[in-house]
Amino acid sequence: MLRKLVQPFYTAYVALTFVVSILTAFPVFIIVSIGNNSTSRRMIYNIIRYWSQWWLWMLGMSTTKSGPPPPPGRYIYVANHISYLDVLVLFPAIQGYFRPLGKKEISKIPVVGFIYKQIVIMVDRSSLHSRARSLRLLWRVLHHEGNIIIFPEGTFNETGEKLKSFYDGAFRLAINTQSQILPMVFPDTVYRWHYSGWWKFWPGTNRIVYLPPVDARGLTMADLPALKEKVFGMMEEELKKYDYPA
Repeated sequence: MLRKLVQPFYTAYVALTFVVSILTAFPVFIIVSIGNNSTSRRMIYNIIRYWSQWWLWMLGMSTTKSGPPPPPGRYIYVANHISYLDVLVLFPAIQGYFRPLGKKEISKIPVVGFIYKQIVIMVDRSSLHSRARSLRLLWRVLHHEGNIIIFPEGTFNETGEKLKSFYDGAFRLAINTQSQILPMVFPDTVYRWHYSGWWKFWPGTNRIVYLPPVDARGLTMADLPALKEKVFGMMEEELKKYDYPA
């Protein structure tokens, strides 16, 4: 009962702080993006990184970390996906510069879409050409810029299961680049911002749980199904420890 009474006011606070802070920073994003190169992307990344951590703190949505800390190096990070908040939790979760793979449709949202397409490698999953191009760009980023983050479920998990089935992309990339995959799980974001409604916000801690790296070095494409199954199993077993999903 208390939550039903308080939630509209909390949601209004969330929306107000988001709109005001994004519109205030938007001219800076426009100026910085003029360069359209790796330096400008890193500057935009840093702005978003500090802003996201500040905003989560303002909302009473702090983050905590557990599990084995990622050893130094570049990784293909993979995480479960069930909330819009997952994207912001990535910034405190991943140490060092990264670029995410994301859906092209988000870039059409006014203001947010402009910022989104500055650092996200966009993919149209219905287009074979777009999927192939995005993998080439991810390969280039991993070798020359920094980490990669991919949500292997592709979209929100609304199945009621711990995870949706995974796409091949992250695992194909790991084998092609002979890289390590760093799985992590977010068991709480669904409670902070529920996928079933943009207004369903509620404060609380967002746990970030790291799992051991999975090495794809020495593997070939024949090993892709086993690699995908291994990572899926690790993440699924970890999520079973929590009341997830809701």
